[in-house]
Amino acid sequence: MEQRKLKNILVTGGCGFIGSNFINYLFGKSATGQKEFQDANFSGNIINVDCLTYAGNPENLKAVQDEFGGKRYFFEKVDITDSSQIERIFKQYDIDTVVHFAAESHVDRSILGPEAFLKTNVNGTFTLLDAARRYWGVSLDKKRDDVLFHHISTDEVYGSLGPSGYFTETTPYDPRSPYSASKASSDHIAMAYFHTYGLPVTLSNCTNNYGPYQ
Repeated sequence: MEQRKLKNILVTGGCGFIGSNFINYLFGKSATGQKEFQDANFSGNIINVDCLTYAGNPENLKAVQDEFGGKRYFFEKVDITDSSQIERIFKQYDIDTVVHFAAESHVDRSILGPEAFLKTNVNGTFTLLDAARRYWGVSLDKKRDDVLFHHISTDEVYGSLGPSGYFTETTPYDPRSPYSASKASSDHIAMAYFHTYGLPVTLSNCTNNYGPYQ
């Protein structure tokens, strides 16, 4: 199958740890700002949507901003729960791909204050999914293979590691914290949009990460 050419990618949470590594990778930038990665073969545009909470730092993308800012890289300080702003961004930049990193992701913080996790992780994901559905005009009778919504989730949705020592895609969900419950909810909403509306959705349940910009 021919690889789909990425044109206008909406990256949420792109100033955070993993999101900024993703953007730097696509533009061929390493943690030192040098052009070291050559295998991304990316010639499109990135629209980075981040509301800059404690987890976001625009300095993570200084090398990208300096070289591509206003040309192929655009930053929008927007909350993903703001439906009117998200709708504007889809239209203004003609978004064809969403890579959804933005999330409240600190387990201990979720125990002390779960409301922010439900707002961002559940309502924010819904806002993005619905904006994509409406802008792309997809339905079960009108499917598209030239657009994609990729939802970044966590292995926390599966709960504690059982006797097998690993999780698979068919492992039942068993969230144990407000954080993991909010991410499990967002996963189910994303999958529901795939089954109900035919929205092209892929999902990855990532484990712990470490590296530059953490």
